[in-house]
Amino acid sequence: MRVARMMRVVAAVAATGLLATACGNLDSSSSSSEASAPAAGSAAASAAATGGAAAAATDSIKVGFVTPLTGPLAAFGEGDQWVADSMTAWFKENPIQAGGTSYSVEVIVKDSQSDPKRAGEVAGELINTDGADVLLAHATPETTVPVAAQCEANATPCITSDTPWQPWVAGLGGNPGDPSKPFTWSYHFFWGLEDMAAVFMDMWNQVESNKKVAALYPNDADGQAFTDEAQGFPAIIGPEGFSFNNPGLYPSGTQDFSAQISAFKKNDDQLLTGIVPPPDFINFWKQAKQQGYNPVLATVGKAIEFPAAVAALGDLAQNLGTEVWWAPSYPTTSSLTGLSSADFAAAYTEATGKQWNMPLAFSESMFEVMAAAVTAAGGKDKQAIADAMKTMQVDALVGNLDWGKGPFPNIAKTPLTGGQWRATDGGEFPFDLTIVSNSAAKAAGLDVPLGGKVEPLQ
Repeated sequence: MRVARMMRVVAAVAATGLLATACGNLDSSSSSSEASAPAAGSAAASAAATGGAAAAATDSIKVGFVTPLTGPLAAFGEGDQWVADSMTAWFKENPIQAGGTSYSVEVIVKDSQSDPKRAGEVAGELINTDGADVLLAHATPETTVPVAAQCEANATPCITSDTPWQPWVAGLGGNPGDPSKPFTWSYHFFWGLEDMAAVFMDMWNQVESNKKVAALYPNDADGQAFTDEAQGFPAIIGPEGFSFNNPGLYPSGTQDFSAQISAFKKNDDQLLTGIVPPPDFINFWKQAKQQGYNPVLATVGKAIEFPAAVAALGDLAQNLGTEVWWAPSYPTTSSLTGLSSADFAAAYTEATGKQWNMPLAFSESMFEVMAAAVTAAGGKDKQAIADAMKTMQVDALVGNLDWGKGPFPNIAKTPLTGGQWRATDGGEFPFDLTIVSNSAAKAAGLDVPLGGKVEPLQ
């Protein structure tokens, strides 16, 4: 039923002329991409042009999809089965045309259980047992790094997202500051520490504060990267006049945050930031309120990027801020289905009854990139797919992805905005995420409309 509803939405959009690919014609964005980057542009255009007129599949491609469906990171994978089902239905009607062959797509979903070791194990199973031709993975370094590492070890192309690019590169043994030593099989798209810092500082500068920033980070790959004195947040925000109070990385799963709260109160930290798993932040924020820690503004990644985590906080969620990787208001469309961001989010809500979340578009966009890479490669040869990724360019649901312009050879950056959760007045869901900072996205070439202004917590 869910897949059927999704396909009805696609059909409805096609009927209104928004799904330009249904006629098998290239749209203007594909044509312009082709002019600027022939190989990559042609791949994206061909992948998008497979709608209705495609011939019956004569071969198949196996795509392995590793995601945390359970465990503390499950919020990241909440919509992934829906995405996998929707993409399976799409490719059934629209096989990939590459090298004169029509390819159906088989998607094999594996649950990482939010465990890095498990993520690596299932990635190995997908390659060596299931015979996957391409692997996809998202949801923090705990998922993307071990999956990419398996692909590097087993000569299999890998497309990942939803991890700041610096922890991803470092986690695979690379040096984010040295682009001369790229990886062979793994390609990633997301934003970086510098983008998140730019968004958060823009939000911080819109309220009155003493510019003292409380740092709440667990002892994981994100925490280590973001608190690095040389390349992390301290080095980025310090020159802009903000001080960074890091009382130390806490063990993930901590139940008592009294020590951190005491340190923040003692230092009079009026701004709060961090990259915190949702369960940890829910405990921290409730304890902070109980113990009288009331920052002027809180901008926290990972923890409050999801409607379910926000709903669990009730009234305490009002005006909590976070970076926004994607939202229904983004002026972007899928290079496969032609669905706009607004229509894609509406399709998810119609099918599941749940509110949209940021990772949805990144999961879908991995399939867009996969289809474009297979088309550019002329088929499913693994080396050809990996080679095609080096200069891949795709106008995806999450924005323009260009691996020829990344800060590291295996990286394509995505635009980033900032938002605050605000209670709705009789809306379908208790809170909506309002875009309040768009300057960083504009600088990256995407004009995302503002929904409001930054408001202090107190």
